[in-house]
Amino acid sequence: MPLPDRDYILKTYSPTIYRLAYAKTHNHADAEDILQDVFLRFLQYESKQGFFESEEHIKAWLIKVTVNRCKTLLGSSWHKKTAPLDENIATQMQDVEDLKPVIAKLPEKYRLVVHLFYYEDLPIAQIAKVLELTESAVKSRLKRAREKLEPMLKEADENV
Repeated sequence: MPLPDRDYILKTYSPTIYRLAYAKTHNHADAEDILQDVFLRFLQYESKQGFFESEEHIKAWLIKVTVNRCKTLLGSSWHKKTAPLDENIATQMQDVEDLKPVIAKLPEKYRLVVHLFYYEDLPIAQIAKVLELTESAVKSRLKRAREKLEPMLKEADENV
């Protein structure tokens, strides 16, 4: 029996992989990253003749790789040093125009990464390249910017 094609596998198992990754990480961005990584690995292994024996083997492999990627992410020293974005801040961030005066109060190095990440939708790797920084430096600046924005947003909200 021939194995299903890549599109079928992607459409069929993406929701399962995403839900599993989200259940483990409790973070949408991390779950999306893990989903992409799992399918990249699938494409690498799929090209090896005879690696997968059946669709059930593919499903089991995808789930196992997802669980392992979650463990790797959650155990990483970088992840342990990050803090999730407060849901209240995310709600406050809905009106982007209201945020511009608050973001303008951030120090330049934080303001720049926030702008590139949230307004220009650049990935961290590209921001790092543009600013000639390491990816971990960009992530740290984003984290610190969020930490600085939280009290500033609360203060702005109280003044309204």
